[in-house]
Amino acid sequence: MTNFPRIILAGLSGGSGKTFVSIGLCRAFSRRGRAVRPFKKGPDYIDASWLSHAARSTACNLDPFLLPRATVAALFQEKASGFDISLIEGNRGLFDGKDREGTCSTAELARQLDAPVVLVLDATKMTRTAAAVVAGCKAFEPGLNLAGVILNRTAGERHRAILRQCIEELAGVPVLGCLPKMAANPIPERHMGLVSDQEHADREASLDAIADVIEGWVDVDRVLDMARAVAEPAPAGPVPWPVPVCAETEAPVIGYVHDAALWFYYPENLEALERAGARLERVSLLSGEPWPQLDGLYLGGGFPETQAEKLSANAGVRAHVRALAQSGLPIYAECGGFMYLCCSLLLPGGEHELAGVFPVSTRLCPRPQGLGYVEALVEAENPFHPLGAHVAGHEFHYSACTEPSSAAALPPLALKMLRGHGMLSGRDGLLSDRTFASYTHIHALGAPHWATAFVRAALDFRNGR
Repeated sequence: MTNFPRIILAGLSGGSGKTFVSIGLCRAFSRRGRAVRPFKKGPDYIDASWLSHAARSTACNLDPFLLPRATVAALFQEKASGFDISLIEGNRGLFDGKDREGTCSTAELARQLDAPVVLVLDATKMTRTAAAVVAGCKAFEPGLNLAGVILNRTAGERHRAILRQCIEELAGVPVLGCLPKMAANPIPERHMGLVSDQEHADREASLDAIADVIEGWVDVDRVLDMARAVAEPAPAGPVPWPVPVCAETEAPVIGYVHDAALWFYYPENLEALERAGARLERVSLLSGEPWPQLDGLYLGGGFPETQAEKLSANAGVRAHVRALAQSGLPIYAECGGFMYLCCSLLLPGGEHELAGVFPVSTRLCPRPQGLGYVEALVEAENPFHPLGAHVAGHEFHYSACTEPSSAAALPPLALKMLRGHGMLSGRDGLLSDRTFASYTHIHALGAPHWATAFVRAALDFRNGR
């Protein structure tokens, strides 16, 4: 199999139901014995994790903003190779990108991958107008293959029959399924989207329940046939993975926190560290188990706010992380990881003491304090990003950073935000010795210097210990 069977699920906006359909299709394909590779378009960890469990294979993020075009094609073909179908879930609305031209949209990704698009449309209180919406999407941009529609939240058989007739006859797009209104979502939502799969007690039962709905209301075989009917893509070059910076026997040990508090990692970031020569060790901020000796530490994003009491109560780990930072261990922290390195986290129910590496605190707010793509200029020397580099990433945080009482106590901020919010006064990337913490998330293949620099810093620390 060399033509990379593939299909993109898109919506008109967030909340259209595309994640529900994508998860259900992945599990339905998997239950039929198909090898499914899920992908998530855009910066997203939660949906990608649910897709991974639904498909029983690790999801990969593809994003035309974070990654160069050649890297998108190369990464897709590398990760899709050998699978029966690749399902790519879009983000936001089909044509929504980072500007009025729709740059980096799901539609742009569909053209880059030459993939057919299935539009998930919320049909609440619509009939003929749905055909106009579909016809408009079909003709809005050249080069888009709108192959089918799955209707969501339909009211009954009469409603479904009229919708199908209008869309197929007036818009010329096949209707692949009509989902009924559901009393409750098997996967509840909260402030950052779906509830984390790490915290959902009945994950497998929920995934199978969603697949049951999809099997009952969507023509799954027809979707699979559409994915198989795609043309052979032009061969992509190799993925620009880093080369090893040390011999295998010299591999420095980099710990990465993965527990219910922090688990937002692009798999490619961890893979890039390993390819650059690191040996990775999974550690937890919540467990009482001792950590191995480390040469570096990576704290990803996550939900420290949902685990604040446990994080604060684990005083031994808090002190250990603070001591590691004071020893000069290279530490890289993103968003939730940054929050953990602060003095405290202020929640509506009270304040929780944390690691205290930086003399600032964070507080949880009712609305997002930073949301979307970011671009930053590196203006201070640090172990991870070269001086003068432009860093592309994204931020999504409900917490805000509070300034210390004394301006003199604020450590250097390495990043000047060219786009996005950051931490304080248009800046991001707090520095303390060899600890770097920011609200900005990066993708290792979009910042190809990062993994190599991290491993070199870890190797230098080990050799200097």
